[in-house]
Amino acid sequence: MSLTRTLNRALTATTGLQVRRVPRPAPSRPAAPGARSEQPPGPAYRCPSPEDLPVERLLREPVFIISSVRSGSTLLRMMLGAHSRLHAPHELHIRHLRVDHGNAVARSATTALGLARGDLEHLLWDRVLHRELVRSGKDVIVEKTPGNAFVYQRLRDCWPDARFVFLLRHPESVARSWHESDPVKRPYEAAVTESLRYMEAVEAARAAGSGGHTVRYEDITAAPEEQMRRLCAFLGVDYEPGMLRYGRAGGGRPVRGLGDWRETIRTGEVQPGRPLPGPGEIAEALRPMCRTWGYL
Repeated sequence: MSLTRTLNRALTATTGLQVRRVPRPAPSRPAAPGARSEQPPGPAYRCPSPEDLPVERLLREPVFIISSVRSGSTLLRMMLGAHSRLHAPHELHIRHLRVDHGNAVARSATTALGLARGDLEHLLWDRVLHRELVRSGKDVIVEKTPGNAFVYQRLRDCWPDARFVFLLRHPESVARSWHESDPVKRPYEAAVTESLRYMEAVEAARAAGSGGHTVRYEDITAAPEEQMRRLCAFLGVDYEPGMLRYGRAGGGRPVRGLGDWRETIRTGEVQPGRPLPGPGEIAEALRPMCRTWGYL
């Protein structure tokens, strides 16, 4: 008779209890090659109704430029920022501004107010942008961080009255420019893969959005006045010639690491764009997006 069985007989007779071995957990299996781990869901939040907006948001009708990296968003924000009513600061990356309750009591307190973590983050985003707009003394804020393409729906949910400008550029030009910005860190093949991820997010936002205004980088550099007049009409402001000479009109200075800071931007005037690549110069992975955006 085993020791365990003898012990259990004695325990059963005196206490009615028994000793049992705890089963060992099954060993974890390595992920299959190429398998993707599930991303954790984003924080819960409420979508304010139009009636709730005066209480929930300080900022009204913000403008977001939705674009890939290396699509000319810095040039566009400098031109818009030169307008007397439009404030277009450097990239703000608000999607990475997050809230931590700190402890369970703080979480319970804000939950009792009907504020989940996502709601608190939206209040923070709204306050940061509103503060920047008030400091500028202008009427409308324009935010252009390329990463906004990945949180387009959340921006719409945070500000139901937000307006969106979709900025497109030839996909091959985007990939080449992204590669050339850091050839050692970003080989051409990697630049194609990374930039395509942004472009796909931009197109998904365009397909999901209602309204909005689409403009091409190549059209801005070829006919800047025409494109700025159309964009001003969409934003409900009068066109101002100083937008084309943004360096003189005080449209803001480029900040290294927060947008393009190259010499072509620092000239303060719109420069011609690079020649478009021929059909034989386009990476195979970029061809579907070229067709979708009308470049093929």
